[in-house]
Amino acid sequence: MSNRTLRVNELVQRELSDILRQRYQSDAVMITIVEVRISPDLHDGKAFISVVGDESVAKAKLQWLRAKAPEIREELGKRIVLKFLPKIEYNLDLTVARSSRIQQMLDEMGPLAAENPPPSDPPGTSAS
Repeated sequence: MSNRTLRVNELVQRELSDILRQRYQSDAVMITIVEVRISPDLHDGKAFISVVGDESVAKAKLQWLRAKAPEIREELGKRIVLKFLPKIEYNLDLTVARSSRIQQMLDEMGPLAAENPPPSDPPGTSAS
């Protein structure tokens, strides 16, 4: 990925977050823009969001965000000067939920691992 594309991604992410924080304060309080990926031709983009709450809350906030997308895009166009203003598709970022589930599973395994230590080296083999 080119340096220019990375800078555009970061700029769009920062401005989207700022728009949500300023214009939609009460509705967007649980939404975080995790990552933005704009295509090199600047026509399309994807914004990955994380939502605090369960799956039903996340889906409702994603639906709300998609409904507000034209207004957000218009405001973005006022703030950023690019040759083309990308059409942004909003998607849920599930990495936080997945990582917390993995952490939960590891925590559940913790006591089991302490009760059943790994087998020691077989007799006759030494690490030295």
